[in-house]
Amino acid sequence: MSAEVAVVEAGNVIGGERRPAADGQTFESRNPARHAEVVGVVPRSGAVDVDAAVRAAADALPGWRRTPWPRRGEIILRAGLLLEQRKEELARLMTREMGKVLVEARGDVQEGIDMAKYIAGQSRLPFGDTVPSELPDKWAMTMRQPLGVVGIITPWNFPIAIPTWKLFPALLAGNAVVFKPAEDTPLCALRLVEILEEAGLPAGVVNIIFGLGPEAGEPLVRHPGIAAVSFTGSVPVGRRISEICGPLLKRCSLELGGKNAIVVMADADLELAVDGALWGAFGTSGQRCTASSRLVVQRRVLDQFTDALVARVSRLRLGDGLVEGVDVGPVINEKQLRRIHGYTEIGRDEGGRVLIGGEVASQGELGQGWFYLPTVFADVRADMRIAQEEIFGPTTAVIPVESLDDALAVANDTTYGLSLALYTRDLRTAFRAIDELEAGIVYVNAPTIGAEIQLPFGGIKSTGNGHREAGLVALDQFSEWKSIYVDYGGRLQRAQIDT
Repeated sequence: MSAEVAVVEAGNVIGGERRPAADGQTFESRNPARHAEVVGVVPRSGAVDVDAAVRAAADALPGWRRTPWPRRGEIILRAGLLLEQRKEELARLMTREMGKVLVEARGDVQEGIDMAKYIAGQSRLPFGDTVPSELPDKWAMTMRQPLGVVGIITPWNFPIAIPTWKLFPALLAGNAVVFKPAEDTPLCALRLVEILEEAGLPAGVVNIIFGLGPEAGEPLVRHPGIAAVSFTGSVPVGRRISEICGPLLKRCSLELGGKNAIVVMADADLELAVDGALWGAFGTSGQRCTASSRLVVQRRVLDQFTDALVARVSRLRLGDGLVEGVDVGPVINEKQLRRIHGYTEIGRDEGGRVLIGGEVASQGELGQGWFYLPTVFADVRADMRIAQEEIFGPTTAVIPVESLDDALAVANDTTYGLSLALYTRDLRTAFRAIDELEAGIVYVNAPTIGAEIQLPFGGIKSTGNGHREAGLVALDQFSEWKSIYVDYGGRLQRAQIDT
């Protein structure tokens, strides 16, 4: 058996030790391109395991908190360099675990590399302000301090990138971590933690618990030793986490779903717009919170745009992401495959017309995995469910509009507000859209996917609860501000007293 098809048997990482689940249960990670292939076997953890991990993190916290910021940054940088060295190995593992094509998997790892270098650079920058006092002989400043032990829960669609967005800022701020990755991609998460260990992270500073959401995730959120929770995933789970954290006055940051739109105006470069729509809608098989699942097209160019898009979609090649030339890989599992097709049936029932796709791909080798044909809907109204609800698959809906006013109204008309895009050659149109589009991320002449790590990432409305990841605000969700006053005048001075 080759190394690539060897089954990995892994344990939780608690205090630097590899441990099975307390009750001995396990579950499997399977290749979505060939669902009979087991990639790894990991513990199916529960509340007892979560408690052990939180205790290990609490034990490691004092030493890590006292470690100077530049030393923490050096460890994160070394981890980034190790990610760089093992990029191909990690990308191939990622493709086997969650299905995205190899070129995208390499990009996922690259985001982790970029985040490591960016966050390591923050370790020697000012992390507070020195400000004038209103009184003489008095010094005033601010500084950041860690929260304590934080819980990090991540999804399967970016199994290296998203954990690094959370882990690296949390670690730089001086926190200890209990990390529960998605059950579909446990081995990618394990490799990341092993790289942090190899980079010199002390035992117990990051602990990893494998398991299902209700059995391991909820006990982690509820645990009294967890000071804050950072979660990326679905809106229903995000609401549940918020409901738990609210009465406990526990900080939680939520990065949830999206129903993102590309607006195509009549003056747009249509070839560029079609390129963007193809990548935005079908990259990662549409399994991105930023996927372009709505295409809002001015009617004057509707037929031209739609015909060109369908022609390009017809040439997309489905298959195992490890195979050269494959454009679209499988979706993550059978449950999601059925959900995607369920939305196709909903769209048809609502009066939408499938121009291409709309079926489970079961021919030949595709029948061994969870493949869905890239799907384009026409005759879609803005109020239809397929135009309002997140499908999280390779499906996009073309919605005609008459004017820029109509286009902006339709683009904004969902409960989500993550990423919106507009294609135009008119500078006035572009800047009006920048101002009026209701989203945390806006693109002009680019699709709704492709955020860079040096800018804040996140959205408004049901997309989250106001927090942002990456960029200069990356540390905000993992640190507390402390204001400090030093009076060296040798006499009582009373601030805010009318003299």
